[in-house]
Amino acid sequence: MTFGFAPPATASFGAAAGGASRHGRLLEPAEWTASGIPLLRNPRELVGGLHSRHQPAPSTAVIAVLDPEERLVASASFVQRSASGDGWEYRNALLSRLRRVIPHDLRRRTPVRTAVLLYCRDGDEGWTEEDGAWMWGLRDACTLHGLRCGAYITLGRDGWQVLGDGRGGRRPDLHSRPEPLGETTVEPVPLAMSTGGGSIRALRRTAAR
Repeated sequence: MTFGFAPPATASFGAAAGGASRHGRLLEPAEWTASGIPLLRNPRELVGGLHSRHQPAPSTAVIAVLDPEERLVASASFVQRSASGDGWEYRNALLSRLRRVIPHDLRRRTPVRTAVLLYCRDGDEGWTEEDGAWMWGLRDACTLHGLRCGAYITLGRDGWQVLGDGRGGRRPDLHSRPEPLGETTVEPVPLAMSTGGGSIRALRRTAAR
């Protein structure tokens, strides 16, 4: 399954995106790619685990924090009811959830933990201005919380994709039934919190579909 950036769909946001564009609170695909976002070693495993834990519906954002070994240490999910396309609003929503589930790392000279964002949406597979606003929000929230900015992943009716590096898959998709959490995660991680339900565990063995 091949994914990439498609030209922005003018119908996706139209005038509603004007605020984000006017204030520059979104990232264009080239800007995101040039910012040095680290590649995930196993995005399929991560997506499957987050899908099982949070069971996201359309317009749900899942923010997850990974340790240097790419083990999940904290995560939170929420429904973004306003599709304003303003990265500042998205930044505030993400930062609020990060502050609830994990202490900041602002005292460190360089970030050791990475935040990734999974956003569930219907519509085009390619990049939209809404995606650009989420990217801006993720990057800024990471800076303010002392984290490394990681991948931005979308989950739609045709599967999932990591925007910017061309990787994706057909399962899970927006309407997939979540795998039982006990079958997709092992090895508890200490001192972790989540708003997704249950104890945090390292995402190690997500079944590929």
